[in-house]
Amino acid sequence: MKKLTLLVLFVAAAYFAYQEQSAAPPAGTGASADAAIAQAFEQGSHGRQMSGSGEVIRILPDDNDGSRHQRFILRLASGQTLLVAHNIDLAPRIPRLATGDRVAFYGEYEWNERGGVIHWTHHDPQGRHVGGWLEHGGQRYE
Repeated sequence: MKKLTLLVLFVAAAYFAYQEQSAAPPAGTGASADAAIAQAFEQGSHGRQMSGSGEVIRILPDDNDGSRHQRFILRLASGQTLLVAHNIDLAPRIPRLATGDRVAFYGEYEWNERGGVIHWTHHDPQGRHVGGWLEHGGQRYE
């Protein structure tokens, strides 16, 4: 019985340690975040968790095929652009988003020829994927 109790405690401790570690975005802001995203673009990376921020330069219509996504394009300080695809079936829409606004993000990077896409900017209801977020006007959307 003691062995079973120890095993259960060990598994629980490992699970909570993993959850705490995976919930935090990697360190790096500003130039270091832009450099990491530039590297991901150059390498054609897929599925990398990345954080950063940029200026909204274009607001696109929502993508309503399948899961609904609020979409907009950010320009990073480096000049690179990213499409943000924010699932509004799982997280709140950013209201009153306008060109010129600053948005910070933490999500999954997927390469494309125009600079890349950031998605998974929301929680995962099944708890199998690291949760992401967007920040705008002092409010976090996850």
